[in-house]
Amino acid sequence: MLKVAGEGQQVAVQPAVLETNGENVLFEVKARVPAKHLKKGYAYGLNLRYHYDNGLREDTVGRIGFASGDYVYDEDRKDQLVATKQFNIPFVPRKNPGQLMATPEARQLKPNGKRKAGKPFLIARGIVTTSRLVVRQDSLIPYLPEPPANLAGGGIRVLPFFFDTGESKIRNYLGTNVAALEEFIEANQKTELVMVVAANSPEPQETKNPRLAEQRTQALVKYFKNRLDVSSYLNSVSAVRFETKAYRNRWDLFMQKVQESALQPAQVDSIITILNESKGTFAEREQQLHRLSYFDYLEQYIYPVMRFGTVAVKYSAPQRYESEIYLLSKKIVEKQMEADALTPEELRYSATLTPLLAEKQRIYETAIATTGRWEAYHNLGVVLAARAEKEVNLRVKRAYQRRAATNFTLAAHRNPTALTFYRAATAYHRAGDKLEALQSYDYAIKLGGPRAILNQVFADKAALEIEIGQPEDALRSISFSDKSYQNTMNRALVYLLKNNPDGAAAIYQEALTLKPNDALAYYCLAIIAARQQDPATVGLHLRRAVQLDRSFAQRAVEDLEFRDLAANKAFVEALK
Repeated sequence: MLKVAGEGQQVAVQPAVLETNGENVLFEVKARVPAKHLKKGYAYGLNLRYHYDNGLREDTVGRIGFASGDYVYDEDRKDQLVATKQFNIPFVPRKNPGQLMATPEARQLKPNGKRKAGKPFLIARGIVTTSRLVVRQDSLIPYLPEPPANLAGGGIRVLPFFFDTGESKIRNYLGTNVAALEEFIEANQKTELVMVVAANSPEPQETKNPRLAEQRTQALVKYFKNRLDVSSYLNSVSAVRFETKAYRNRWDLFMQKVQESALQPAQVDSIITILNESKGTFAEREQQLHRLSYFDYLEQYIYPVMRFGTVAVKYSAPQRYESEIYLLSKKIVEKQMEADALTPEELRYSATLTPLLAEKQRIYETAIATTGRWEAYHNLGVVLAARAEKEVNLRVKRAYQRRAATNFTLAAHRNPTALTFYRAATAYHRAGDKLEALQSYDYAIKLGGPRAILNQVFADKAALEIEIGQPEDALRSISFSDKSYQNTMNRALVYLLKNNPDGAAAIYQEALTLKPNDALAYYCLAIIAARQQDPATVGLHLRRAVQLDRSFAQRAVEDLEFRDLAANKAFVEALK
């Protein structure tokens, strides 16, 4: 069987040179063998393995076989059998370069049946990593500034809540501040005033109940009072003043969110025109919004944050001066003194008085355990990210990065703003937890904020979408951002990945007007020229890239995009 099947055997891999698609290497194998090899009770097939690290490592990829049901007869040659199958290799950088090998095998179709293998042969090389040339501006997240200790004397704590469509029930899953509210009440800060406001979105499911916004304020007040009764010994329901306000069908609140969104100015103007010039009812104007080509943005990013309730708590705390702070915080951390010896602000401020990351970490961990404030979670995340940067061991580095991302997320859910969720997304992105990062980018967009922040959120979200193999989503995200160098480079990369080399080349030239001496842009132009079989232009662009950054010489030698140019004079000269 091995001999007969191997005679005239043809194996084709698409793509011919393996390439990354997000976090995976996806490819199809089509094998063609003579039909006369078939023998009852036996089957022929090819076992696929991927060899890398100079042949020291190999991964089992799968099998393409010619058992009954696995093949079809060739339409043009009935004496030939054809089997086609898709495969996937999870990508990690050390797998590039490598070789996809096929080992012929004939086996008996019964448990523990006999089998015999032939000689392995090469069917594809790998891996082209052009899709990973994503540009992202990654920098360490800064500490939140802690106010001087002698100014700590209380303040106002603001906790946003969000409701399900048409509901006034307080939800306690992701995206709420139930835990943060409970922690604040249990911290027993002297509370003077609680202000509660709530609103509804323009959706029909929300507007059909005229008392929905008021019911939401009542639900939040009731919850706060119940927790006071159960958890507070310093405050009582009778001693705390409550004020409420319900916003029903408020276009001004809607427009505020629209103007803080990533919609283009012309799109914002068209929404204003509908709301201001339409003579219809509230519901009729809302229906007109459905006709907008970008209504999906309103539905996905604006409506959910219109279903909000906000609890603002005014509280007071005793002052403490800096001369006492550090000593007391040390005693609290070492459990020699109760945590209420300092206010939450004072305890966090003590972390600024030491340069040691380990000591900062212990202070912020203590602050979280005793107060649960979002600022403590945030700054602990900064400390852990800084410790990750200093780590050489990759496993320990990743552990610090993931812990940092978790703390940024906990901070964001206690103080949900576009910036806090953007920082959580950045941390997850850096840690390699890409689906978590994508979710946090979405939260940041939904919350809205300054245009500069939203531009960067959409830019980094687009970079992530390219990394996970979603180029169409990346182009949509870029359309909501500005024409920065990062967005221009990533848009060009999408065009390149979608086999539009001329369009990609024009956009890379745009990037060079924004950053004239950019080695990466010249390198990408060289890749485009290589795909167009233009060695002279490859040499021109690659020489410039290497002049600007010598690391691109080694990269080009190993890059399979230039596999056909190894002996070309222009290519070799460009690397010198």
